[in-house]
Amino acid sequence: MMLSTLVSALPVNMQVRDVFVPPITLPKEGTVWKVGTKQNVTWDTSDAPTQITNPIGRIILSKGGLLDLDNPLADGFDILLGEFEVTVPDVEPADDYAIVLFGDSGNASPQFTIEA
Repeated sequence: MMLSTLVSALPVNMQVRDVFVPPITLPKEGTVWKVGTKQNVTWDTSDAPTQITNPIGRIILSKGGLLDLDNPLADGFDILLGEFEVTVPDVEPADDYAIVLFGDSGNASPQFTIEA
């Protein structure tokens, strides 16, 4: 019995894509947000590569280094916008919150405060 394999060589588009890790500019250290208010999260897009691996952004609140992945503050926006408005959730007042911006990778802001 003879087995044979047929291989089809189709052209594959193998564009080089870069990981984009934009630094968060707001909130910054010393920022104070109040529960229920609308706040802008901003990040620097000046060094964005031409081909971004994942251009879809997601903003997550972190407290004490723990990410609240189940309750994103924003999701599904273009990472090249450079800013997005979020509503501050009803969370425990504390000074160890951070914003994590996901797209290609996660980038965290400095810690800031959320008050009631």
